[in-house]
Amino acid sequence: MLLLNDLMLTRNTGRPLAKTGTTCAGEMSRANAVEWDLRLPGQPSLTVHDSHWANGERDLVLHKPTVVPEMPAALSNLHNRLRSGISVSPWRGELRIMVFPTYVDAHGRPRIKKSLTTVDLANTMGLHHLRDLTAREGVRLEAAFDRPDLPPVDLDDPQGEKPLQHALFFPTADAETPVVAFVHFRIVPVLRHIGWLSPDDV
Repeated sequence: MLLLNDLMLTRNTGRPLAKTGTTCAGEMSRANAVEWDLRLPGQPSLTVHDSHWANGERDLVLHKPTVVPEMPAALSNLHNRLRSGISVSPWRGELRIMVFPTYVDAHGRPRIKKSLTTVDLANTMGLHHLRDLTAREGVRLEAAFDRPDLPPVDLDDPQGEKPLQHALFFPTADAETPVVAFVHFRIVPVLRHIGWLSPDDV
C-alpha cells in the first residue's frame, strides 16, 4: 500500500520469522515476527517486525538486519530501538498502541515525545494522516488514560492547550492499522529528518 509520496508498505507473505529475544517488559521469550517491507525508490528497503511473543506480549520495531545497508546515522540508530508495545484495551475485542512520535536529537539519536497537545500531534504526523487512520473501521484516537482532567481528543477541533499521551485503539483482528500507525509516528519523522521524504507531505 502507498502511505505517502513513494513510500510503500507491503506485508511479507511468507511464514512469520521465529526469533528469541527480550520483550518490552524485559523478559526473555520466543516470538513469531510478521515482517512488513517499507520501500522508497532509490533507498535501501526497511523491515518492520510485528513480534508476537510467547509470553503474550506484542511489539513493533524497525528490525536490524545482520548487515545494515549504508544509511544516515539517525535512521541506522532507529533499528532495534524505540519499540512500540501493543496492549489489550480496557474494551473487549480491542487493542491499543501508544502514539509517541519520534524526533532526532542534536546528536543524531532518535528519541520519542510522549506528551503532546493534539494540535502538536497533528502537526507532527499530519492531520490528514491521523484522519485516514481513524477513518478505518473500529479505529479511534483518544487519550491513553481515562482521567477526568484531560480534554477530549477531537481531530475536527484539536486542542492545543494541554499535553497528554495519545493512543490509537483498533480491533484485535486488524493486523494492518498498528503497523501503518507505527510507520507514521516512529519511522516517517526520521525519514523526513534525513531528507528521504519531503517535509511538505504532512
